[in-house]
Amino acid sequence: MVAAMHQRVLLVPFLMAYLCHAQSTNGTDQQNSAELNVNWLYGAYLPKSAPRNTLSGKQRLKLYARQTFTTPGIYLKTMLFAAGDQINNSPPGWGEAPDGYFRRAASRQAQFVLQNSFVAWGNWKLGYEPRYDRCKCSGFWKRTGYAAARNFVTYDRSQRWFRPQIALYAGAFTAGVLAGTWKPKDRNLAAEGYRAMFTQAAFGVGANWLGEFAPDLIRILRRKRTSN
Repeated sequence: MVAAMHQRVLLVPFLMAYLCHAQSTNGTDQQNSAELNVNWLYGAYLPKSAPRNTLSGKQRLKLYARQTFTTPGIYLKTMLFAAGDQINNSPPGWGEAPDGYFRRAASRQAQFVLQNSFVAWGNWKLGYEPRYDRCKCSGFWKRTGYAAARNFVTYDRSQRWFRPQIALYAGAFTAGVLAGTWKPKDRNLAAEGYRAMFTQAAFGVGANWLGEFAPDLIRILRRKRTSN
């Protein structure tokens, strides 16, 4: 039964890709590849100079592939979270030996792939914006507040109004529950889902903050390097 569950779970990313592609066969890209940026550290973002247009299904599929498979960020995220699980011996049934780390890494990778798949599919169905757009405001605290808020709200298909990040947290919860099914017995699946949502809240705020300020920090470092 567990093996059958795993087989169904692994079909989710391919099903999501098919649905996005099917919607976009008659559409044309409104944006070039530079506007489908995925940074290895803080994820998908929209440059300040780029217009915020609603993504087509084909563009969403490209963005999903970059976020989930072709950008090293998700693999770094997997290794870091698996290392934290190893240090905390979570779940205890996998032990503290090296093979326990590899189990945790495989589990985290599968969970993150599932989460990205559910989130991308949900945002596509709702027409919600999946990218982080840097604040047009100025000032450290205003920009910090915007970065934090954007982890909980996003633009709808009109690109004018904010809506709750339903797909983001529903996807995190669902992926957390599914990941609990292949962990050692006696796991509280609901608790696994809520834990994944909390992790998304904390990690997402941090990623948005980096996405907001990283370009400024890089410019400062480059100036210092050229002035020396």
